[in-house]
This record gives sequence, C-alpha cells and structure tokens, in this order.
Amino acid sequence: MKLKNTIIIFGMALLSFSCAENPFTGKKTMALVPNSQLFPTAFAQYDQFLTENKVVTGTKDAEMITRVGQRIAVAAERWLNANGHQGYLKDYKWEYNLVDDKTVNAWCMPGGKIVFYTGILPIAKGETGVAAIMGHEVAHALANHGQQRMSAAYLQQGVALAGNIAIKDEQSRNAFNQYYGIGSQVGVMLPFSRAHETEADKIGLYLMAVAGYNPDEAAELWKRMKANSGGQAPPEILSTHPSNDSRIANLKALAPQAKAEAKKFGVTSFR
Repeated sequence: MKLKNTIIIFGMALLSFSCAENPFTGKKTMALVPNSQLFPTAFAQYDQFLTENKVVTGTKDAEMITRVGQRIAVAAERWLNANGHQGYLKDYKWEYNLVDDKTVNAWCMPGGKIVFYTGILPIAKGETGVAAIMGHEVAHALANHGQQRMSAAYLQQGVALAGNIAIKDEQSRNAFNQYYGIGSQVGVMLPFSRAHETEADKIGLYLMAVAGYNPDEAAELWKRMKANSGGQAPPEILSTHPSNDSRIANLKALAPQAKAEAKKFGVTSFR
C-alpha cells in the first residue's frame, strides 16, 4: 500500500501542473517539457543534423519537398484558425530539407523542422505520396507527440524511481524493476506510441486533403511501404507502430472523412 500511494502521489503531482491541450482532439496531454524549452532544443539539434549530413538543394525533388511542406503548413494554419486556435503556430519555424540518404524515412521535429531522406522518394512515387508522408510527420509535431513521449518517459522513470525508494527489500525491489520495466513498456509506452501513429494518420489525412492532395493515396502509399518491408515486422503488440494492414484499413476508412473536411475549406478536387 505504501508503494502504491507513493507512486500515485508522485504521478498526480507531476500531472497536476503539466498539461497541454491537443488542438485536434481537445484532450489534455502531458507536457512536462514546455514548448518554450523544447522548440529551441529541437532547432539546435536540427541545425546540427544538417551540418553532419548531405543536404540536397536546387533539384526538382528538393523543390518538391519544400513546395509540399509549405502547402501542408498553410493547410494546418487554415484548419487551426478555423477551429479556434489562432496563433497556435506562432513559435513554429518551418523548414524543409531533403537529405541524401538511402534510409526510408522522414520526420518533423517539434516546432516544424522537417527532413525527408532520398530513400523514401521511390516509395512516395510523386508529390501526392510525399504529401501523405509530410502530412503524417507534421501531424506528430502539431499534436505535440514529441512533447508527450518525452513526458511519458520522464513519468515512467519517475515511477520507477519512486518504487525503488519505497521498496526496501532487495529481492522485492529487483522483482519490481523486472516486472515494471516489461509491464510499463508493453502495457503503456508501446500502446501510447501506436495511438500517436494512428492519430497522426488521421490528422495527416485531413491536412493533405485541405492542401489539395488526394487522401486516397495514403492507403496506397502504405501498401508500397508494406511491400518495401517484405512483410517483416514485429507483432503489433510489441511494436511502436500499428501493423501495416491495420494502418491501410484505417486510412481507407478515414479518407472520405478527410475529403469532407477539405470541402469545408472549398477544396473539392485533388491532385
């Protein structure tokens, strides 16, 4: 009982003064690291990354990344303004770079710093595929998923520390560390990450549709992602991401909603 009370008090103390709001869901989210601290750190890390990697400039692909990124950013601002979140992006400093790397990946750091690797372009197969990827990655930043993951990790570590302080018996403490480590990862952190991916898929579809890109392409993109992986993936319960099949089915189901959302902004035809 003492351990349980210690953990509950610790968790409540952290969460009571460290919440933010996800503008897309209206839900309260963990924000142990404020954006005023997170954004400058992310910007510095981004600049350092660019100095250590080969940035592609002046090519049609590099221009496409910037063009799509700007359209997605405009769509995000239009959506946020229309839904009562004026000024939400005031501290964002959008930047879009293509990096010469065979890795099949792209990402957006907190505050709007984006990188696409050249290795993902053959799977994107053009501008609409890039928009599907861009929308998803930007959605992670807009929904503060990085902030939430950092906060969850701090909370996970804090509960572990509280348990180790509260448990005096070494054998019991070792057992707690073993079971808590596995349980918190499989039962909390991985589902938390998968939920973020699903949320980013939905937000990303809306953004690409409002930007004028066909949201039906997102499911097709993930079919190509699945083919590229050769079907090699851990069981969904042990993964940070939903399975490819789950993702494809979800994207197909959400595409009509994304088109309906785009229609609110006068967008009825898509690239």
